[in-house]
Amino acid sequence: MRSLLARSDATLAVSAGFLGALLLIALLGPWIAPHDPTLINHTNVLKPASAEHWMGTDEFGRDILSRLIIGIRPTLIIAFGATVMAAVIGVALGVGAGFIGRTIEFLMMRGADIMLGFPPILLTLLVIGFWPAGVGSLLVTIGLIYAPHFARVAHAATLQVMRQDFIDAERAMGTSEWRIITRGVLPNILPALVVQATLTVAAAILVESGASFLGLGIKPPEPSWGQMIGTARGYLSQAPMYTFWPALFLAGTVLAINLVGDRLRDLLDPRLSA
Repeated sequence: MRSLLARSDATLAVSAGFLGALLLIALLGPWIAPHDPTLINHTNVLKPASAEHWMGTDEFGRDILSRLIIGIRPTLIIAFGATVMAAVIGVALGVGAGFIGRTIEFLMMRGADIMLGFPPILLTLLVIGFWPAGVGSLLVTIGLIYAPHFARVAHAATLQVMRQDFIDAERAMGTSEWRIITRGVLPNILPALVVQATLTVAAAILVESGASFLGLGIKPPEPSWGQMIGTARGYLSQAPMYTFWPALFLAGTVLAINLVGDRLRDLLDPRLSA
């Protein structure tokens, strides 16, 4: 058991370190990128890795490493921004549904179930097709699409807390509903929301990359990992590493976030850590 826990802690440390480095690179990207990510050089097209271009160049002669570094920022802005938006809306709906009448609660939760029945990438493509492509459009769209996930988690956790004796004691003392929510419910459902947030960040990165892959996400020439993968697929036979690098970073980021989420779930749920 101890060796398993030590392995889990090591995995958490490595994953958190990788994500921390990623955030730092996203903040310092414009200053640490070795080349201008939008600089076109038609004499240096689809070149392999070299001393000047560590990961090679793309179809316009632009440095792949620089585009990978700059492409981190919009992806993370969309992922974290959409997660915060989804959490605020979803928690408000989920917790509110646990305190209001059964009819409204039923309608709200059935509406969330209907949205959960559709793949997020499909809903994103349906919505984003009517909006101009860009960071803001993707952030709002993904945030609204993942709000039902938070609503479901918050509602289920709220119903569990509402069955506790201390809630009845608070009401017997005349405590207001708002105070019960802020002091009694939210602190007790926070662990479930933290785990859901990590899952949503990873899912949002994949949705944004999928939309950019199809040309409905980040607008060129601003780089995005999904956009780079979508473009690079046309040059697999000429420059296979062009596809490999953004795919590797995308997969590694999503994997690291999921590993951190799994470990946080173990730490925050006493039934699993017992």
